[in-house]
Amino acid sequence: MAKIMAIDHFTLDGVIQGPASPDEDRRDGFGYGGWAGAQYDPELQQAIGARMSSSWSLLAGRRTYEHFFKVWPSMPKPNPFTDTLNRVDKFVVSRTLSAPLPWENSHLLRGDGAEAVRRLKAEHEKTLVIFGSAALVQSLMQQRLVDEFVLQIHPIVLGKGHRLFEGGAPRTDFNLVANAVTKSGVIVATYRLKQGTV
Repeated sequence: MAKIMAIDHFTLDGVIQGPASPDEDRRDGFGYGGWAGAQYDPELQQAIGARMSSSWSLLAGRRTYEHFFKVWPSMPKPNPFTDTLNRVDKFVVSRTLSAPLPWENSHLLRGDGAEAVRRLKAEHEKTLVIFGSAALVQSLMQQRLVDEFVLQIHPIVLGKGHRLFEGGAPRTDFNLVANAVTKSGVIVATYRLKQGTV
């Protein structure tokens, strides 16, 4: 059985929307895209890399998959993250996309997203890593399918934007299993699902 690990950037007020670039996610007039860039340094990359297994697959919603496909394959080479993303299996939850998907090693999960992921989790052996994909994570939280969160908490307050835990997720208890603070002030906190949580 696979473990599901969600890796996300957060502001101090819980905003998850558009951390990477100005045009990443402008829904609802969001104008603060790229807010994580100032603190995204090699130290933060190392902290995240240390939490990821060498054996993993990508799990993504449609929006994140399309954004990744637009950005990463066209990055200048050599680029180890592009090479890794090209190589790993990518499982995409979407009701609107159709197969075959354009990026190599991509697999479409049809139907109800949470149920499709539940089946994949039971059958897959590698860690399923989610970057962003707030809507997907929210639906998986409803079913308590997320085993671990790696939260990158940035020293910034935006006051507006989509938040990950605003979707009415049920009470779920986690244990803090690792933490680090970068020189730029980002807290990297890893929370694992508490044993016995139903």
